[in-house]
Amino acid sequence: MRSTEQDTHFGFRTIPKGEKADRVRDVFIGVSSRYDLMNDLMSGGMHRIWKNALVDWLMPQQDQRILDLAGGTGDIALRIVERQPNASLTVLDLTEEMLAMGRDRAARLRSSGDIAWITGSADALPFAADSFDACTVAFGIRNFPDIPESLAEMHRVLRPGGRLLILEFGHVEVSGLRRLYDRYSFSVLPRLGNLVLNDRESYQYLVESIRRFPRRKEFAGMIEAAGFVNVAVRNMSFGVASIHSAWKI
Repeated sequence: MRSTEQDTHFGFRTIPKGEKADRVRDVFIGVSSRYDLMNDLMSGGMHRIWKNALVDWLMPQQDQRILDLAGGTGDIALRIVERQPNASLTVLDLTEEMLAMGRDRAARLRSSGDIAWITGSADALPFAADSFDACTVAFGIRNFPDIPESLAEMHRVLRPGGRLLILEFGHVEVSGLRRLYDRYSFSVLPRLGNLVLNDRESYQYLVESIRRFPRRKEFAGMIEAAGFVNVAVRNMSFGVASIHSAWKI
């Protein structure tokens, strides 16, 4: 298929941009019941270290209003309110089934944090301009149908002086390690998805979506193009994941 401005990618396939949200929603409906378990199995628990690093760098403050996008299961939001119980969290996710997991998890942990759970799309955020002090995204932005539009929306809803932090899988630069990582990703992860969830296809998509995500320098440029400044990047685990930090002035 010839790519146009109205197209986007879904893994290695090119599809009309308008179809991606529904396809991504279907993926996460399918994996929601064991999403957190699969994260542990796929990363050997490393995703917990990476997410803690994001919250460390955020340094949430009392009474901050924080928006967590694609955060349905509450992994980031619950970490933030544990660190700063007086912060106010809004979790927005495309998939209601993922949000249900997050609400149930918060109830099991008896979290007393102020967390709102909202179904919505990152490229049309249902919030007024200058509504939040910080915005986080962990392993979600590569699934957004229109990343530049979503970054522009994040910039819009952050107040002047607001902070953006995005944790996403990266590209391993060390050649020998990259070959091992690719072999593990394409051979093991889809099989693991099939074993645990009887769903090979969703994890094949997730592996492919990581390879299609822009490299760090290119993504930093996209963040700057959305109006953010002071873009900084921290690589995690030899570049398997990266955290991008930026500010709105």
